[in-house]
Amino acid sequence: MASKLKQLQSTACQVQKLVAKHGTGYYKQLLEQNKQYIQEPPTVEKCNLLSKQLFYTRLASIPGRYESFWKELDHVKHLLKNRNELKVEDLGIASLFGLECFAWFCAGEIVGRGFTITGYYP
Repeated sequence: MASKLKQLQSTACQVQKLVAKHGTGYYKQLLEQNKQYIQEPPTVEKCNLLSKQLFYTRLASIPGRYESFWKELDHVKHLLKNRNELKVEDLGIASLFGLECFAWFCAGEIVGRGFTITGYYP
Protein backbone atom coordinates (compact mmCIF):
# COMPACT_ATOMS: atom_id res chain seq x y z
CA MET A 1 0.00 0.00 0.00
CA ALA A 2 2.83 2.36 0.84
CA SER A 3 4.49 1.70 -2.53
CA LYS A 4 1.24 2.53 -4.34
CA LEU A 5 0.96 5.77 -2.38
CA LYS A 6 4.55 6.68 -3.23
CA GLN A 7 3.90 5.90 -6.92
CA LEU A 8 0.74 8.03 -6.88
CA GLN A 9 2.61 10.93 -5.27
CA SER A 10 5.37 10.75 -7.88
CA THR A 11 2.83 10.68 -10.73
CA ALA A 12 0.96 13.63 -9.22
CA CYS A 13 4.22 15.53 -8.94
CA GLN A 14 5.04 14.88 -12.61
CA VAL A 15 1.58 16.02 -13.69
CA GLN A 16 1.89 19.15 -11.57
CA LYS A 17 5.21 20.02 -13.22
CA LEU A 18 3.76 19.40 -16.69
CA VAL A 19 0.73 21.60 -16.00
CA ALA A 20 2.90 24.33 -14.47
CA LYS A 21 5.15 24.31 -17.53
CA HIS A 22 2.55 24.09 -20.33
CA GLY A 23 -0.80 24.84 -18.66
CA THR A 24 -0.89 28.62 -18.96
CA GLY A 25 0.15 28.56 -22.61
CA TYR A 26 -2.54 26.01 -23.42
CA TYR A 27 -5.09 28.04 -21.45
CA LYS A 28 -4.26 31.23 -23.35
CA GLN A 29 -4.30 29.42 -26.70
CA LEU A 30 -7.69 27.86 -25.92
CA LEU A 31 -9.19 31.21 -24.94
CA GLU A 32 -7.78 32.88 -28.06
CA GLN A 33 -9.20 30.20 -30.35
CA ASN A 34 -12.65 30.43 -28.75
CA LYS A 35 -12.89 34.15 -28.04
CA GLN A 36 -16.09 34.45 -30.10
CA TYR A 37 -17.90 32.42 -27.42
CA ILE A 38 -16.71 34.49 -24.46
CA GLN A 39 -19.22 36.96 -23.04
CA GLU A 40 -17.89 40.28 -21.89
CA PRO A 41 -17.62 41.14 -19.05
CA PRO A 42 -16.97 37.64 -17.61
CA THR A 43 -18.74 38.14 -14.28
CA VAL A 44 -20.79 35.92 -12.01
CA GLU A 45 -23.93 37.86 -12.91
CA LYS A 46 -23.34 37.23 -16.62
CA CYS A 47 -22.84 33.51 -15.91
CA ASN A 48 -26.09 33.38 -13.95
CA LEU A 49 -27.91 35.15 -16.79
CA LEU A 50 -26.52 32.72 -19.37
CA SER A 51 -27.43 29.70 -17.26
CA LYS A 52 -31.01 30.98 -16.93
CA GLN A 53 -31.17 31.61 -20.68
CA LEU A 54 -29.97 28.08 -21.36
CA PHE A 55 -32.47 26.58 -18.91
CA TYR A 56 -35.46 28.43 -20.30
CA THR A 57 -34.39 27.84 -23.91
CA ARG A 58 -34.23 24.11 -23.22
CA LEU A 59 -37.58 24.34 -21.44
CA ALA A 60 -39.11 26.09 -24.46
CA SER A 61 -37.85 23.32 -26.76
CA ILE A 62 -39.80 20.58 -24.93
CA PRO A 63 -43.00 20.84 -27.03
CA GLY A 64 -41.03 20.41 -30.26
CA ARG A 65 -39.16 17.44 -28.83
CA TYR A 66 -42.45 15.96 -27.62
CA GLU A 67 -43.92 16.18 -31.13
CA SER A 68 -40.79 14.67 -32.65
CA PHE A 69 -40.95 11.78 -30.22
CA TRP A 70 -44.52 10.93 -31.17
CA LYS A 71 -43.72 11.19 -34.89
CA GLU A 72 -40.84 8.76 -34.43
CA LEU A 73 -43.05 6.42 -32.42
CA ASP A 74 -45.75 6.51 -35.13
CA HIS A 75 -43.09 5.69 -37.73
CA VAL A 76 -41.93 2.67 -35.69
CA LYS A 77 -45.54 1.51 -35.29
CA HIS A 78 -46.01 1.81 -39.05
CA LEU A 79 -42.88 -0.25 -39.66
CA LEU A 80 -44.07 -2.93 -37.25
CA LYS A 81 -47.51 -3.11 -38.90
CA ASN A 82 -45.89 -3.50 -42.32
CA ARG A 83 -43.00 -5.69 -41.24
CA ASN A 84 -43.39 -7.96 -44.27
CA GLU A 85 -42.25 -5.01 -46.40
CA LEU A 86 -39.01 -4.58 -44.45
CA LYS A 87 -35.75 -5.23 -46.24
CA VAL A 88 -32.89 -7.27 -44.83
CA GLU A 89 -30.78 -4.12 -44.86
CA ASP A 90 -33.21 -2.33 -42.52
CA LEU A 91 -33.27 -5.31 -40.16
CA GLY A 92 -29.47 -5.43 -40.16
CA ILE A 93 -29.22 -1.74 -39.29
CA ALA A 94 -31.76 -2.13 -36.49
CA SER A 95 -29.95 -5.15 -35.05
CA LEU A 96 -26.59 -3.33 -35.18
CA PHE A 97 -28.17 -0.38 -33.38
CA GLY A 98 -29.51 -2.72 -30.68
CA LEU A 99 -26.10 -4.36 -30.37
CA GLU A 100 -24.44 -0.95 -29.99
CA CYS A 101 -26.90 0.05 -27.27
CA PHE A 102 -26.16 -3.20 -25.42
CA ALA A 103 -22.40 -2.62 -25.74
CA TRP A 104 -22.70 0.90 -24.28
CA PHE A 105 -24.81 -0.54 -21.45
CA CYS A 106 -22.11 -3.12 -20.68
CA ALA A 107 -19.38 -0.47 -20.82
CA GLY A 108 -21.35 1.70 -18.39
CA GLU A 109 -21.79 -1.23 -16.02
CA ILE A 110 -18.06 -1.93 -16.07
CA VAL A 111 -17.23 1.72 -15.40
CA GLY A 112 -19.83 1.85 -12.62
CA ARG A 113 -18.25 -1.18 -10.97
CA GLY A 114 -14.88 0.51 -10.86
CA PHE A 115 -13.51 -1.09 -14.04
CA THR A 116 -14.01 -4.66 -12.85
CA ILE A 117 -15.78 -7.24 -14.98
CA THR A 118 -16.61 -9.75 -12.26
CA GLY A 119 -18.38 -7.60 -9.68
CA TYR A 120 -18.43 -4.70 -7.31
CA TYR A 121 -15.75 -3.92 -4.76
CA PRO A 122 -16.64 -4.99 -1.21
